[in-house]
Amino acid sequence: MQLTPATVLVVALGGAVGSLARHGSEVLLGTADGVPVGTLAVNVVGAFALGVLLELPLPRRAEVTRLLLGTGFLGGFTTYSALAMQTEVLMRDGRVELGLAYAIGSVVLGLLAAVGGILVARTVAR
Repeated sequence: MQLTPATVLVVALGGAVGSLARHGSEVLLGTADGVPVGTLAVNVVGAFALGVLLELPLPRRAEVTRLLLGTGFLGGFTTYSALAMQTEVLMRDGRVELGLAYAIGSVVLGLLAAVGGILVARTVAR
């Protein structure tokens, strides 16, 4: 797919909506005992959704859909930067074990969610 003003706009719109959805989820879910549950949830849900989206057999003309939802919405929805910052804050506050568990757990859960999304999409596509 070529980089055009239209594709940039599609990604930007998806990213804006995804970022708003992430913020709302983080506000709604907040933290539990210092663990940023909102960020963890959006990253795991986003990894699952991206696994589904990338594995579904969409026709070539659906590349705009992948840009809108994958690169745009899910790119704005998920957040590695918040994961990194929140991990650093936990560790700086003396909660090193919790910070490490949060960081490692987020990556492992995200990977498992992405694989789960791929498997679900493969099953649905059959």
